[in-house]
Amino acid sequence: MASLTIAAQVIDGTLTADQSALLALKAHITSDPHNMILTNWSTTTPICNWAGVTCGVRHLRAAALNLSYSGLVGTIPPQLGNLSFLVHLDLRNNSFHGHLPEELAHLRRLKFIDLGNNKFMGAIPSWFGSLSKLQSFTLRGNQFSGSIPSAIFNLSALQVVDMNYNQLAGTD
Repeated sequence: MASLTIAAQVIDGTLTADQSALLALKAHITSDPHNMILTNWSTTTPICNWAGVTCGVRHLRAAALNLSYSGLVGTIPPQLGNLSFLVHLDLRNNSFHGHLPEELAHLRRLKFIDLGNNKFMGAIPSWFGSLSKLQSFTLRGNQFSGSIPSAIFNLSALQVVDMNYNQLAGTD
């Protein structure tokens, strides 16, 4: 069964798109104290076997990325927006920093995103409002500033929102 996965990954261009996106993330990680990614994520292994990656059964595409509590330091590359089957993104409790790339707006299947307790900064991007399937949205404990984009309030599936412990301004 593993050989079928490897063969599909090499032949199917969509699977190599997921691999490229994840390898771009790996390249943007400057510290991996537990060697979770730097030694595990390799082109010789199918992405479905990579630490923190869960693939969907039908398409063998990255459906979940959970790198929470990994001690990672780095930034989020725009290529992460190419994980078009991603439903669950959990990067909480690391030291990711910088701004969130607008290409993450392409993650149209995303239902859960937790970027809490990192060092992201800048304004909360208004493109979050275009993620219509989003059910849980956590940006807690970062360095976001400014106001909450009004587009987020139009997300009808949204059930959980946590933006505490940022430098947000606005009216109550």
